[in-house]
Amino acid sequence: MSLEIHPITPPDREEWQNLWSAYLEFYETTLPDAVYDTTFQRLCSSDFPRQNGYLAKQDGKAVGLVHYIFHPHNWKIEDVCYLQDLFAAPDVRGAGIGRALIEAVYAAADANRTPSVYWMTQDFNTQARTLYDRIGVLTPFIKYARS
Repeated sequence: MSLEIHPITPPDREEWQNLWSAYLEFYETTLPDAVYDTTFQRLCSSDFPRQNGYLAKQDGKAVGLVHYIFHPHNWKIEDVCYLQDLFAAPDVRGAGIGRALIEAVYAAADANRTPSVYWMTQDFNTQARTLYDRIGVLTPFIKYARS
């Protein structure tokens, strides 16, 4: 099977939305249509060069996505890269889709001279964490959010 990773473009809208909806469903989250519209527009627009995404296509079918954001960091001169969303369709998990998407983000970060890439996941996401333990380093930080 052939795997292609490419930047998200306007013709990808339906496939991207189906994958992102499935990702959000996994995290028991729903978002208004305006968020879908705005996020997709930003991912495809040169007006938002810090907000990016890739689709993974296996034999021409979209099977995964990743979103990543470059941003400044007070402890570094260069930007850092936040890998915000990563999803592989359940029927292709374990086939290297997630790894390929993370490696595509690593390559984009290197091209941007942004060596630091980080992401978060929930502790119960054991299947993804098996990959993350091989491709990244678990940090001791705990996330807090505004109440």
